[in-house]
This record gives sequence, structure tokens and C-alpha cells, in this order.
Amino acid sequence: GPKVTYVPPPPPDDEQAIFARYQTGMNFDKYDENIVEVSGLDPPAALMSFADTNMCHTLTVNIAKAGYSKPTPVQKYSIPIILAGRDLMACAQTGSGKTAAFLVPVVAQMMRDGVTASSFKEQQEPECIITAPTRELINQIFLEARKFVYGTCIRPVVIYGGTQTDYSIRQVKQGCNILCATPGRLLDIIGRGKIGLHNLKYLVLDEADRMLDMGFGADMKKLVSFPDMPQKDKRQTLMFSATFPEEVQRLAGEFLKTDFLFVVVGHVGGACSDVQQNILQVSQYFKRDKLIEILHSIGNERTLVFVDTKKKADFIACFLCQENIPATSIHGDREQREREIALRDFRSGKCPVLVATSVAARGLDIESVQHVINFDLPSTIEEYVHRIGRTGRCGNTGKAVGFFDNNSDGHLAQPLIKVLSDAQQEVPVWLTEVAFE
Repeated sequence: GPKVTYVPPPPPDDEQAIFARYQTGMNFDKYDENIVEVSGLDPPAALMSFADTNMCHTLTVNIAKAGYSKPTPVQKYSIPIILAGRDLMACAQTGSGKTAAFLVPVVAQMMRDGVTASSFKEQQEPECIITAPTRELINQIFLEARKFVYGTCIRPVVIYGGTQTDYSIRQVKQGCNILCATPGRLLDIIGRGKIGLHNLKYLVLDEADRMLDMGFGADMKKLVSFPDMPQKDKRQTLMFSATFPEEVQRLAGEFLKTDFLFVVVGHVGGACSDVQQNILQVSQYFKRDKLIEILHSIGNERTLVFVDTKKKADFIACFLCQENIPATSIHGDREQREREIALRDFRSGKCPVLVATSVAARGLDIESVQHVINFDLPSTIEEYVHRIGRTGRCGNTGKAVGFFDNNSDGHLAQPLIKVLSDAQQEVPVWLTEVAFE
């Protein structure tokens, strides 16, 4: 393809913008009702408040400024485990604070060990590498990291595909202690000799099941087999996701020390109970009419519509605009500039409807997304759990509607019933019938 020349605009640098956040919802305290299971030997005691750790003053101040008043269950258990130097696999529902659960303790340890700023070296040697499957998500993790390192000499950098490679290299060269990167760009920059790995202490895989499956499994194996990558017993490896299918749990073992701990908040792969789920029987032919009907009934509320192909995302967005419903689309074939504009228009409310492929299914944290509509249901139940988790975050409530077509979605009937029941949602009688067939 043509040479990529896009350089993303720099993130705002004033304190107010760095610490910008949205409000926790009325159900925030309900997180504490989740049962937490920790498997593995000698887990450290859970943390009851952020003040209970002996973190340095700067970090404690930054945690408060970022709006973290009390730890969520995944934070209570993960932070002490990471501070104790243990490897970790953690599974907790969407929107319950997993990013801070790994960033806070990693930054705390880097501050404790005294990180040196290493600007303008030809090869940078970051202490921490965080990798995630999509550009939008890795950028979000980077923006979160900026909050916790504010006022310190720890420098986070983000690099991802769809942007000029020379721009990524320039960002890295200016000093890099925490590198947030998508897998492709990460391997490219290491291959060019711009990143050395022998100083690496922390390797974090966010959306770890996606990072270890068919999508990025080969890239992750390649990453840990670089000659200067510390062996697993010489680094700390942390994996987080809202879903962890059993086969992925087995794969994860190859990357983790034998005494790793596994934290599960609620059910493994369970949906967030703050999302009201509704599954409707809609055949392929009637989906567009049903979509229009729902969007007209909810007015201008922010809505994410998931479809199964890139072409369809553009087609449905166009179709909605013709129906006077301002919509935009995001998918892997759109240029990075277009993806960023689409997200910005959606965040600002200029386009209250965003039509997306699975590229937007994981991790994205956008304020006041009230509705998720699965125009096309995904092929796996894990993907469904992630998609509907774009709403009902941080104790807020949300609604998710799924269009179920008997011809194409039959394989999802049984797992859907389990997800609905586990989240105390009503299971339609017809869905039970389809599952028995």
C-alpha cells in the first residue's frame, strides 16, 4: 500500500486535560458484592484502600486526582499481588478498573526502584511493555498511564500502526520507560533495534485472551523469544481480560512463572450485571427496519452498533445518515486519521451513533454510551461479553440489544442463556427452545 504519513496530534499537556475523567455511577459500590476467587499458592492479603500501600506521595496524589477514591475488587486483589512481585492472570468484568489494577503497582515499583530518564539514546530500554490488540485501546492505556506518572521522570510512550513509523521512532527516542504498543508496531520497532529488552521488568498483556489466540498468539511468542528478552523467571508477566476461555488459560501458562496467581472476580467471562440485556428474534431481512425503529425510540442517546463486516459498517452508517440519524463508522480498513475522527465525533456527541466491527469491541472506555446494539451477533460468546461491556461501565447502567437470526446464530443460543442467567437477566422462552433444538 501507499506509504503511511499520518502523524497523530499530540495529547493535551495541561494538568486538567491529563486528569480528565467521567463520573462513577450509582452502582459503583455494588462491585464489592462480587465473589473473588484467587487460585495459586500464598496469595498476599487484599488491599482495602489505596492508602494501605506504602506508595510514594506523588503517586498517591495522582491516584486521587485521577478520581480513584476506593479500589474495585480487581484492584484490591491485583495491586498487592503485583507489588509482591508475583505473576498474575486476572479476569474481571468489563469497566471494573483493570487498567489501573496493573498501572498503579507497576508505576509504584518503578518509583520505588528509581527509574532513570534515558532521553535521546539511539536504543531505548523500557522497564515496562504493555501490549493490547487495538490502536484505540493502547492509546487509552497510554493516556491513563500519563495520570499516574504525572510529576515524575517516568516517561510513557505509545506507538501503533496506521501512523508514520519515523514518528513512532522519534517518540521512543525521546526517552521511554513504559512502552504501550500494538503487537505489529512493537515487533517492527524492536526489529529495527530501537528498543532493547534486557532491562525489561514488566510485561503486560491487556485483553490477554485476544493476545494469545489466533489473532496475535504468534506475535506474542515471537516477542518473548527475542534473544534479549528476559526469561519468564526474570521478569514479571501480567495478563488481564474480561474473558479467559480455558484453552487460553493453558496457553497463558507458557508465559507465566509456575507460581503465578489467578484472580477471578465474579464468573470467568461473565457479563456486567449493570447492562440490561435484551435478545430479539430478527431475521437478516428485517434487521435494518428494527434498527431504525430502536434508534428513533431512544432519540439522541449515544449508541454503538456492531456489525460483522467492514463493508457493512460503512453501508449501515451511510444508510442511517440518509434516514437523518447522524452516524459514523470505525473498522480496520479506515485510515487511522478517519478512525480517530470517528471516535472523536462519537465522544463529542456530534455523531451519537457509531457503527463498528469488532475493532471497537474491547476495552474502549467512552463516557455515557447508553446503548449497544448487536446488529450482527459475533461468532463467539466472549466477543459478545466484550461488546456489550462498552456500556454499563464504572458503576453506570446501560442497555444492550442483540438481533438473533435463527439461521446464523443458533450456535450462540446455549452460551447466551448462560451469560444472561449469570447476569440475572431474563432468558426469552424462544431462545431456550432454539437451544434445545
